[in-house]
Amino acid sequence: MDETGSLDAKIDALETRIAFQDETIEDLNKTVTDQWDEFNKLRREISRLSGQVQQMQSSKDGSDGNEPPPHY
Repeated sequence: MDETGSLDAKIDALETRIAFQDETIEDLNKTVTDQWDEFNKLRREISRLSGQVQQMQSSKDGSDGNEPPPHY
């Protein structure tokens, strides 16, 4: 019966470890998901800002160059 008690204790220890590992995996999955969402948000923001910069450059390049300098 001592061997059965030892096996029960080992099984309980393994079940406890598995429960903690499952919780850790869930926490890590949530962290990765949150970071991926943030990454996508930042990528959209960079794309938007890049579009604005290109628009500003094209409007600046589109001027005819015949305008007098601002000190005139």
